[in-house]
Amino acid sequence: MPVAVVTDSTAYLPAELSGTYDLTVVPLTVVVNGADGLEGLEIQPAEVARALGERRGSVSTSRPAPSQFVAAYRELLDAGADGIVSIHLSAKLSGTFEAATLAALEVGPSVEVVDSGTTGMGLGFAALAAAAAARDGKDLEGVRREAVEHASRVSTLFYVDTLEFLRRGGRIGAASALLGTALSVKPILHVADGTIVVKDKVRTAGRALARLVDLAVEASGDGEVDIAVHHLEALDRATALADAVGIRLGDRLRDSYLTEVGAAVAAHVGPGLAGVVVHRRPT
Repeated sequence: MPVAVVTDSTAYLPAELSGTYDLTVVPLTVVVNGADGLEGLEIQPAEVARALGERRGSVSTSRPAPSQFVAAYRELLDAGADGIVSIHLSAKLSGTFEAATLAALEVGPSVEVVDSGTTGMGLGFAALAAAAAARDGKDLEGVRREAVEHASRVSTLFYVDTLEFLRRGGRIGAASALLGTALSVKPILHVADGTIVVKDKVRTAGRALARLVDLAVEASGDGEVDIAVHHLEALDRATALADAVGIRLGDRLRDSYLTEVGAAVAAHVGPGLAGVVVHRRPT
């Protein structure tokens, strides 16, 4: 059995890739109005969106327990895996990486844990590259290097209708959240050095989406790229974004995906999210 690859449920891998890559996904936990469940299995993004819209609704998230990772790692090793590369969302955004690291220390040196420094398909592209390397027979260090390399090749840009949910969850500072309410400014955000920061500021949602297209094209560089467009209850907005970016990139665009984010990220961004992840392919 080749090296096994593990990721977490915030990778939001496209449904059309199901079964194409050999990946084990460990889910985060989401708590909606006091009831907890596993992301993607027991709690769906629509439930989170409804709760966020309720006057007394409450939503929170928690990392997987280290024991969940221990169980996943041991099952893979018992099945004959030579080693495991475990790739997760930014350690600055979640305790998931820490939980995976604690589990790896318990299981032993056959497990390498990688901080992708991002989430969504920024994480997903790194996990897919690692899975492809494992399928091609690369050893543990080779698969780990592929994960790190491709994580460094992504840019994650997004727009939200309000920064309030990011502020509540502590994923963005109060000063930046205030910016989103002052003078009707619409911030465009990106993930930089593992944290969420303001990339640009515009006046309307329409201008924000147009600026997202410009920024995605700028982030693509000169070579071939893949893109993933994410949304939360904003399919029309996301479809328009994907189409506009695709037209601008032309024949440099290889693969394009459109997916709704899951419950864990939904809890922090709120309905209306539209984002694009650019993955620059190695030359």
